[in-house]
Amino acid sequence: MINTNEVIQFFDRLAPNWDADMVRNEDVIKTILNNAGVETGKDILDVACGTGVLIPDYISRGVASVTAIDISPKMIDIAREKYLKDGKNISSTEVSIICGDVETYDFEQQFDSIVVYNAFPHFPDPDRLIAGLAKKLKSGGILTIAHSMSREKINSHHKGSASHVSNGLMPVGILVGIFTRYLSVDMYISDDRMYQVCGRKI
Repeated sequence: MINTNEVIQFFDRLAPNWDADMVRNEDVIKTILNNAGVETGKDILDVACGTGVLIPDYISRGVASVTAIDISPKMIDIAREKYLKDGKNISSTEVSIICGDVETYDFEQQFDSIVVYNAFPHFPDPDRLIAGLAKKLKSGGILTIAHSMSREKINSHHKGSASHVSNGLMPVGILVGIFTRYLSVDMYISDDRMYQVCGRKI
């Protein structure tokens, strides 16, 4: 069972070099966000946002708001340094950056799109996470779990120093099965470039 305090400590240690070590596949990210319904005027919840790696992508798409949450204080400190000035927005998009546990945090709104990007294996109970996030969607809103690598690469990557803070990435069919308990599945992909499941609140 994943220990939340160990997850916090693990990502706090990685935070200072997170952006420098990051490798982005722009085409894959574009596909993920298109499938997730991230577009003009939408309210977005970025779950386990890290240093805010996707915040510029949301802003460039003209979303109405971005609420970014992560359990690692050091990740959040970096995200706030990049996207807020004295706690205030530095772009025309409303951006809120929260240090907290998405499963227990009391949000004041619901969202058009909830994105869990490159973070899903680090949550202790996938079913509980998806059930909780589904309740945070507006009617017609989309929840997406996505990785910009294949399942095999993610699991290989997590076998090393991250093994104690990762459940591994489950086969896409099992994740689809969990989604169908709470949402209508729009699409799923698991190939050599990416992994994604999107479900819509009816």
